[in-house]
Amino acid sequence: MTGSTKSQRLSNPDNDNRVISAWESVMNGHTPAPNALRRLINDSWRRCLDARIDPVHLHPPSMLEDDQLLRLQQRHSELVAASQPVMMMARDFLAETGSVMILTDPEGVILSIEGDPRGLDAAASIQLTTGYNWNELRTGTNAIGTALMTGQAVQVHAAEHFCSGVREWTCTASIIRDPYDGQTLGAIDISGLKSTFSPHSLALVATTASRIESMLAKRELRFRYQLLEQSIARFTGSNDGIIICDRRGRPIKLNEQVNSALLAQNIKLDLNKSESLFALDLNQISNGHPTHKPEWLQADWIEPVINEGERIGTVLTIPSLARSKKSGVPYRQPSPHYPDKRPEVRGFNQIIGQSPLLKKAIEKAHLLAKTNVPVLIHGETGVGKENFVRGMHQVSDLETADNRPFIALNCGGLTPELLASELFGYCEGAFTGARKGGMIGKVEAANGGTLFLDEIGEMPLDLQPHFLRVLEEGEIYRIGENKPRNINFKLITATNRDLQEEVSEGHFRMDLYYRISVTSIHIPVLREIKEDIPLLVDYFLGTLQHKYGHGQKKITPEALRILDQYDWPGNIRELRNTIENMYLMSQTDDLLPADIPEQIISSIRKTPAPTSYAKPSPDTGLLQHSERISIEKALALHHGNMTSAAKYLGIAKSTLYMKIKKYGIETKIAQIRNDVM
Repeated sequence: MTGSTKSQRLSNPDNDNRVISAWESVMNGHTPAPNALRRLINDSWRRCLDARIDPVHLHPPSMLEDDQLLRLQQRHSELVAASQPVMMMARDFLAETGSVMILTDPEGVILSIEGDPRGLDAAASIQLTTGYNWNELRTGTNAIGTALMTGQAVQVHAAEHFCSGVREWTCTASIIRDPYDGQTLGAIDISGLKSTFSPHSLALVATTASRIESMLAKRELRFRYQLLEQSIARFTGSNDGIIICDRRGRPIKLNEQVNSALLAQNIKLDLNKSESLFALDLNQISNGHPTHKPEWLQADWIEPVINEGERIGTVLTIPSLARSKKSGVPYRQPSPHYPDKRPEVRGFNQIIGQSPLLKKAIEKAHLLAKTNVPVLIHGETGVGKENFVRGMHQVSDLETADNRPFIALNCGGLTPELLASELFGYCEGAFTGARKGGMIGKVEAANGGTLFLDEIGEMPLDLQPHFLRVLEEGEIYRIGENKPRNINFKLITATNRDLQEEVSEGHFRMDLYYRISVTSIHIPVLREIKEDIPLLVDYFLGTLQHKYGHGQKKITPEALRILDQYDWPGNIRELRNTIENMYLMSQTDDLLPADIPEQIISSIRKTPAPTSYAKPSPDTGLLQHSERISIEKALALHHGNMTSAAKYLGIAKSTLYMKIKKYGIETKIAQIRNDVM
């Protein structure tokens, strides 16, 4: 926040006399002296004058009847529930201060209020209590109404209030936004008599609003976990197109048959657009049915998902081509781009392996290559994420007979400023050191082709809303420019982080996460597909022979058996480097156990046997037991190094700490470290 912006939001009691003089000038029909008012207050007063609000006689805010208030609180029950813990805490930290904390809806109607009993009594005397509407255009300039009007945190002190009846008060409010889509949900306010003024109130309400938004985000994630848990079984064995939609009607999971099913029904549905399934937004559903249902959406395709009596989402089933034929529903003939039998996957020839997990990932990648929906690729470092992305791009080119751009950018290791210029580009003179003629950004360069953003979880939080806008609007502004440029590209992102965990911890925006993860692909780690190691080794040896010209070499079965015992935390990249080391250091045409690097041998020796881990207890599930074993094994493999173990497991370090505490294995870490010493 810049100093000038902050000064607009903060009040200064030292200016009270100047503000009173300005108010008297306005009442007499004159323009106040320059700089007599903050611009924010000056603009608010002008709105009040235009709305013909009486500044002398305070008109009581409109009040809701008890039943109306109850219905309003029920409508905003999630906001009230998320705010309740914070509001209860307000009783303690506002005790003896004469201040109150207030929660309102987006219109300024007070939903709840807590605080010092003296403050509550004083607030009630000016109708600053539940059920009353403090919209700026009803009650004049005040923190609640002005914050909601401007969309920013504001402080209004004493004489800055437009109506004289509340000039004995000081108030500070901040907007609460939906972490899902940024829409205004309401406001949080701290008010008291003017003697309670504090410049720190602005930071306090902003922090409080952020805490409420974080609780809403966690609640939304919990709903989605429950939704996926209850619905994911529908994906198994179904030839129909299945779309799981959240409470807002937005798709969060698709099966592989969706596109062919949509094609069979001749439905043109762009799943890349967040509003595409707006008809399934629970806020738009009346008596269980969409109020605005598109023609193609048949009622028997919609299945509500209920959890503990509450609807948490929808499963949408699009009948397959075979079912359409059988039932007589009109269908569209397959086009050359969607043949009945998949052609040779030339785009994925660079991916070596025949394991079922890998083949499943390739099949899914091939299917998604034909669509324009965003794809999120999950995989540890070194699994070959970029090979998958390039394969998808090449398959897409084969389908369209085009030669479209492929642009890749790693979001990790760059400063926010450098990443912004790399993504969006800049115009000449945008900043000191900007090159003459400006620079095209990676997003713009990918227009008409594929943009691959690796390590998307590393994108700075401040940059994420700007990138989200690019995805939502289909246009980009170079840094320093005011004219948008239209762009259209296929977005593929990749991460080795748990983005859902990052969202819950406030490190990644929820709306961006669900925008980039309409579909996802999990690339198996090497320890999950060890049956592919012989094929990979043969491939690497062939490329090394061509690279170095040292002649053909082969690996012995004994050496392969040893490599199979290693867990390969660096995955395929580590295997490739290991084979290259063995190829160069071997004195014979055979790669022997003696040629295997010592660090791999040492790691295998130190890896505890599986039998050393505890058996599942009666009160823990098999899944939790497996997770505990994986954590203990990772800690042992990395000698108690938390950073390395977290990276090996593909989770955040903070998540690892949480799980260690959850499973009560803190003492095991000390034991592992002592064993190493």
